[in-house]
Amino acid sequence: MTDTPHLILGSGSPRRRELLAQLGLAPHDIRHPDIDEDPKAGELPRPYCVRLAREKAQAIPATADEIVLSADTTVALGRRILGKPRDAGEAAEFLTKLSGRRHRVITAVAVRRGDRLWERDVVTQVKMKNISNEELNAYLASGDWQGKAGGYGIQGMAGAFIPWINGSFTAVVGLPLAETANLLIAAGYPVYKEKT
Repeated sequence: MTDTPHLILGSGSPRRRELLAQLGLAPHDIRHPDIDEDPKAGELPRPYCVRLAREKAQAIPATADEIVLSADTTVALGRRILGKPRDAGEAAEFLTKLSGRRHRVITAVAVRRGDRLWERDVVTQVKMKNISNEELNAYLASGDWQGKAGGYGIQGMAGAFIPWINGSFTAVVGLPLAETANLLIAAGYPVYKEKT
C-alpha cells in the first residue's frame, strides 16, 4: 500500500481533468468505463444521471489502494434527457429546443474505494438566451458541441448564450468542485494535504 491512495479518474473528459487541476489534483491514471449510457424506458433525468455515475465508478477495475472518481453530466429539459448529440443535426435540434428557455444541468459524482461508494448530485438551473440562426450556425461550425450533454459547453463559445445560472458553474462544466472535494476527503483522499 502506498502512503497516499492513487486517484483514478473514470472519465475521458479533458474538462474533468482541468477541473481536478483547479484543486491541485492530477489523477494517477485515467480509465474509461465501458457501460451502456442509454436511458432506461421512462427514466427521469436525475435518477438517470446518478445511476450512470455510480455504474461508471463500479465498472472500473481498481486495487485496494486506488480511489475511483466518476461523474456524469446530463442536460434536462423538463422530463426530457438531452444527452451528447450524435451529429450536428441533433446538436441543432437540442440547441433550438433550449433557445430562450431555462433548463437544468445535473452532474452526479461517485467516488469508490474498495466496496464503499460515496455519491452526490448537483442540479443547476441554466437560462439560455434566444439564439439566432447566425449564432447557431457559427456554433455548429465550431464543432464545440461534440461530446457535450445538451450540445453545448458553457466554458466555450456557448458561454455567450448563457446570461444566467443558479447553482454550480463547475457542475455545469462537468465536475462540481466543492462536492467532489468533500467526497474525496470522505473516501480518505488528502485533497488539501501534501501527497506523499
